[in-house]
Amino acid sequence: MAELFASGRVVDAILALMLLEGVALWALGRATGRGLAPGAILTNLAAGAALLLALRAALTGAAWYAVAAWLVAGLLAHLADLWRRLAS
Repeated sequence: MAELFASGRVVDAILALMLLEGVALWALGRATGRGLAPGAILTNLAAGAALLLALRAALTGAAWYAVAAWLVAGLLAHLADLWRRLAS
């Protein structure tokens, strides 16, 4: 279990589950005509994915600026998500 965290593979598994979640939400919206717009799904999941990639970078001993870059990417995706929600 320790190797799963030290290698960052735990983050890869969570990202794969997030991808499945995004596909499921998109398919549900297409099938029912209800739910979130694809752009809303994308910005929401992108914010979470960026934070997970920052975690992966930290777990694997990446340089501080790699962690910071993923955190900034998460902030930008979060702001885009907020902008989409407030604009509609």
